[in-house]
Amino acid sequence: MSLNSKMIKRIIRNYDLYLLLLPTLAYFIIFHYVPMYGVQIAFKNFNPLKGIVGSPWVGFDHFERFFQSYQLGTIIRNTLGISIYELLVAFPAPIILALMINQLTNERFKRFVQTVTYAPHFISTVVVVGIVYLLLSPKTGAVNSLLAAFKIEPIFFMGSADWFKTVFVFSGIWQNVGWGTIIYLAALTSVNPEYHEAAVVDGATKLQRVFHIDIPAIMPTVIIMLIMNMGHMMSVGFEKVYLMQNQLNIDASETIQTYVYKAGLVQAQYSYSSAIGLFNTIINFILLISVNQIAKSLKQTSLW
Repeated sequence: MSLNSKMIKRIIRNYDLYLLLLPTLAYFIIFHYVPMYGVQIAFKNFNPLKGIVGSPWVGFDHFERFFQSYQLGTIIRNTLGISIYELLVAFPAPIILALMINQLTNERFKRFVQTVTYAPHFISTVVVVGIVYLLLSPKTGAVNSLLAAFKIEPIFFMGSADWFKTVFVFSGIWQNVGWGTIIYLAALTSVNPEYHEAAVVDGATKLQRVFHIDIPAIMPTVIIMLIMNMGHMMSVGFEKVYLMQNQLNIDASETIQTYVYKAGLVQAQYSYSSAIGLFNTIINFILLISVNQIAKSLKQTSLW
């Protein structure tokens, strides 16, 4: 029996599973693979009236223009700065929270903590930014009111370039840390309780059990999540950055995503913005491949 006939029989036998998979495949093909045809406008001087095929080729002109732009240094520095800040502070936060929740013995209090920390994830980004503006208002904000109680001058957080990255990252932690713990708590459920029982008999403290049992158990999951995070390190996210951005903090808030939006949709420089977006995607792809290979060479869990 040939390989093709075996495959056809397997598909027929499990047709119901393939039908369930079909909508997901259709989604990725229609919204992720088909639009890749338009990537070629990054190498053309795109004219909507002429279409993609009729627009003239210009090679790497748009890439050269971006690399020679006076804004290049600021944009790359801000994008990398926010990404590294999130990697160092926001990435470990759900891991730490999951380890702490896992140590709770009171089930009711445990569910309460999980619910409270999960809830902000379902709040719209627009609402989150509005809450941040209200809390950090220099006149009526709760944070500045607290600072005033300690005789500290009010700080205009949202109008300061120095505070932008900190506000962005920590508001993101508040919104997403609970949701991020789900996968780590699921990984912790696979830990054999007998390990903890044996450690208790040997006199190990809770902290020692966390370091020697829990953390090694979730380390493969942590590595996979780290690799996936590195795959979009240069993609900070447009919506929240744009909503928090103003003329006072523009020096710290102008990222690749906001720059692409302004160049592509506001100024109608479609080819130029496509070139920047393609450059950003290639960098993310290289980072993903590199980190995955490093993990593989260290005999750690990898994506492939």
